[in-house]
Amino acid sequence: MTLPYLDPSLPISERLSDLLSRMTLEEKISQMCNACAAIPHLGIPAYDYWSEGLHGVARNGRATVFPQVIGVAAAWDPSLAQRIGSATGDEGRAKYHEALRRNGGNIIYQGLTFWSPNINIFRDPRWGRGQETWGEDPYLTGELGSAFVRGLQGDHPMYMKAAACAKHYAVHSGPEKQRHTFNVHISRREMFTTYLPAFRKLVQDAKVEAVMGAYNRVNDEPACGSQLLLVDILRGKWGFQGHVVSDCGALEDFHYHHKITTTPAETSALALKMGCDIACVCTYAHLDEAIQQGLITEADIDRSLSRTLATRFKLGMFDPPEQVPFASIPMSVVGCDAHKAIAYEAALKSIVLLKNQGNLLPIKPSVRTIELVGPNAASVDALLGNYFGLTNHMTTLLEGIVGAVPEGIKLEYHTGSQLVHPNESPMDWSIFTAGASDLTIACMGINRWMEGEEGETILAADNGDRRDIALPQTQVDYIKKLSMAGAKIVLVLSGGSPIALGEVEDLVQAIVFVWYPGQEGGRAVADVLFGNAVPSGKLPVTFPKSDDQLPPFEDYSMEGRTYRFMTAEPLYPFGFGLSYTKFAYSDLQAPNRLKAGQPYTFFFTLTNTGSLAGDEIVQVYLDDLKASLPVPLHSLVAFRRLSLQPGESQQVSFELPPESLMLVDEQGELVLEPGQFRLTVGGCSPSRRGLQLGAPQPLEVVFEVK
Repeated sequence: MTLPYLDPSLPISERLSDLLSRMTLEEKISQMCNACAAIPHLGIPAYDYWSEGLHGVARNGRATVFPQVIGVAAAWDPSLAQRIGSATGDEGRAKYHEALRRNGGNIIYQGLTFWSPNINIFRDPRWGRGQETWGEDPYLTGELGSAFVRGLQGDHPMYMKAAACAKHYAVHSGPEKQRHTFNVHISRREMFTTYLPAFRKLVQDAKVEAVMGAYNRVNDEPACGSQLLLVDILRGKWGFQGHVVSDCGALEDFHYHHKITTTPAETSALALKMGCDIACVCTYAHLDEAIQQGLITEADIDRSLSRTLATRFKLGMFDPPEQVPFASIPMSVVGCDAHKAIAYEAALKSIVLLKNQGNLLPIKPSVRTIELVGPNAASVDALLGNYFGLTNHMTTLLEGIVGAVPEGIKLEYHTGSQLVHPNESPMDWSIFTAGASDLTIACMGINRWMEGEEGETILAADNGDRRDIALPQTQVDYIKKLSMAGAKIVLVLSGGSPIALGEVEDLVQAIVFVWYPGQEGGRAVADVLFGNAVPSGKLPVTFPKSDDQLPPFEDYSMEGRTYRFMTAEPLYPFGFGLSYTKFAYSDLQAPNRLKAGQPYTFFFTLTNTGSLAGDEIVQVYLDDLKASLPVPLHSLVAFRRLSLQPGESQQVSFELPPESLMLVDEQGELVLEPGQFRLTVGGCSPSRRGLQLGAPQPLEVVFEVK
């Protein structure tokens, strides 16, 4: 006879009830940590909830290495984000079942519960983990993050392919050095205007299965034990039905650093009651003490355990493999040609052309000699970012350029400059070679040694954060030498965050930002340089001119931050990116009056006025001109990636929902005020700087809401 909890025909609620009735308290507590023990008499193998899949299956051997998330964000392509999520889920499934067959259970990083995506707002370019995010804008983050979740989890009516996790909830974006102690004081208005919209989107629209609590406190409450965040908002206001996991070691911070509790038992009781269901790095081993002290009951444990076990039921972990459609995904999918093609597409679409003086790019047939230099040219680490998988098919920038350079062009390679350390040799042949060459490609910037999470960055003194956002001085000095020698320079910048260029911006003729482009990065970059592909990426973050434009890192107020609140002129604005072709916006048809509560529909024409086929990312912004409360200067409310042939025109329409016109009041509620709004449609965020740099002239209309 099949036991009820093993019967796939029964509702999950009945199966859960039956399974919990068969477990001892000790067995229940053994399932409350990320690393769950086997329960042999119930046929439950060991399982670890901790797996990573930020841009492909991570920390678990072979996998397709997609571009780092901030690069995928620069593609502004929800379909692409969803396909990356789906490919990650496919590979994770194949690897999970193979590990299960081989080992009879799963250890860390081999499971199906992926602690991705990171949807924190990249509010400050010094934050080393900003590279993991979808950028500085709540709307863009919500759209792309939701698409990734839908791809990862799949759309099967009964089973999830894999479980996604929205992290780090909430109001969390550095400094890394203070993340275990920091107490963020912030108004509900700013919280709901900037820091929470993406989480709400993933919970309510994408049905993300899990949410990870952050390390820090928010208005004196630890995020993993917050009445406001976990009870009132997440499960109350938003109706979240999945499970909550702590960031790793975050519960220990309750008593060691935040001083909210005094013992691990008190910490466990507080977190459990507030709805944190799994403790990573297991403070919940003290749950038995909490019960003995009368701080919690077994019913509290059952409530949380039912949520986490429900996830495992949805993943088919208690069902015959032949009934779970994803269990038959073969290992041949890992690193397959189809996924390699997605990785290449993502790398290509992520590349942002920031400067192209005299149309130096693409490289012309008249170029006969090229000098390739820079510390990131031959660097695999410049491809990876953090939380990465491994493959034997990594294409560095050097390898990609060598593979794409036409025969008959003389190509030489010298490292020339190190990342951060000055050159010690008084003689450097690369300077002379560059000065004598028709073109110099300088692969500079930063890499994963210089920005990331604490413990991951061997060249970052501030636990993974950057102390300043300038290009390292040794690279600046080297570029100055190249320029003085007469080199014509294409600057290829790697990195996961904005880099302030200072005088370098004027010393080079072209600038291409390539992020951490993944395993196909070298091939994609080379195809853009040599004109086999047309660049189309747009910045998902503002590039400030210098650190002087940044508010204090510890200040979580958005005043002066990001394109939404920054009044200073940036180096490169949010949404900016050039192409090898040109686009023109015209014929805006939009009403100048609107009744409150109605959608706003408008039309315009987009024309490719250049000589090459290309993609344009149309961006729609709203400005509330007469708001009664502080509001963003500009808010992205819609976008779309469109492909046009040379000379082709396309009429484009958008319908903005009424929520687009709402503002957030002091209680964090969306309210619609009558007033005056400005609609801007173009290829960059509204700014004089964007137009100076070559962004197309946008369309604007001012309209009244009655």
